[in-house]
Amino acid sequence: MMTRFHQVNGFSYSEVLLCFSITLMAFTLAETVFRSLDTFETIIGNGEFDRILLRPKNSLFLVLCSKVDLTRFGRLIQAVVMLVYGICYSSINWTPLRCILVVLMITGGVCVFGAIYLIFACLCFTLEGLEFMNVFTDGAREYGKYPVGIYGKTVLLICTYLVPFALFQYYPFLYLTGKSDNPWYSLLPLFSALFLIPAFLLWKLGLRHYQSTGS
Repeated sequence: MMTRFHQVNGFSYSEVLLCFSITLMAFTLAETVFRSLDTFETIIGNGEFDRILLRPKNSLFLVLCSKVDLTRFGRLIQAVVMLVYGICYSSINWTPLRCILVVLMITGGVCVFGAIYLIFACLCFTLEGLEFMNVFTDGAREYGKYPVGIYGKTVLLICTYLVPFALFQYYPFLYLTGKSDNPWYSLLPLFSALFLIPAFLLWKLGLRHYQSTGS
């Protein structure tokens, strides 16, 4: 597609690769650390969570430690290759501030994806069959191949105010590529990381009302 049209909504091939590499890297790091929350329904169902609650350590920490998937680093290598290509072949004037911004975007993305995994785990306290949550994890990785603004205003609004993908991916990327001169966009990845706070509070609420499966 890029060979035929050369650009997507004003973004060149190297810029699209750079954008996707940031999303993919954030998703992979979050998946490596938080993947156990994706199987939390099973952990509750087989009684493992009851055993975790009996241990003197933080329950969330123990759940996270139950499955750290290092095999995901193969995907991380792919993201690094695309990131290097995007940096080398894009027309971005790289400064220390822009380099820091890339790190902040990745960090903010890890926090957002981690918060989504945590919200999924919280819903498992009361609900079953939550495969639709994959729309916000694996689905986000797929449509994160492009800056989310290309999908229209409705998607952009959802990704700004409901699930803050755009705060670490789209708006900072506009500033990174020089398509916006609004310096506040460079701070939005920090605000996206705050998505972890309501997710953690929801976890505490679910934990407070959790009743043993009796397994």
